[in-house]
Amino acid sequence: MTDENRVVDNPDENRYELWRGEKLAGIAQYDRRGDLTVFTHTEIDDAFSGQGLGKVLAAGALDDVVAQGRTIVPVCPFIAGYLKKNPGYEDHVRRPRE
Repeated sequence: MTDENRVVDNPDENRYELWRGEKLAGIAQYDRRGDLTVFTHTEIDDAFSGQGLGKVLAAGALDDVVAQGRTIVPVCPFIAGYLKKNPGYEDHVRRPRE
């Protein structure tokens, strides 16, 4: 098994998937509404905990959303926290109403 990380969009499941080699390491669940991508839940499999893969998943998913010309809506606390630490995405973010 290779340790290569890949983030892929799985629109049939409404989620981005982080693959580490041949194993599904994590997901970032979303809802698409027009040009919005609303991130609702992110999780990394316990077997991959502590390896920094949440950041890999967030960066890959957010980069893909931006490349598609969509707007990021961070409902998921993990994605919201990642965006606070990585302000380069700010022009592509619409904050949910609190």
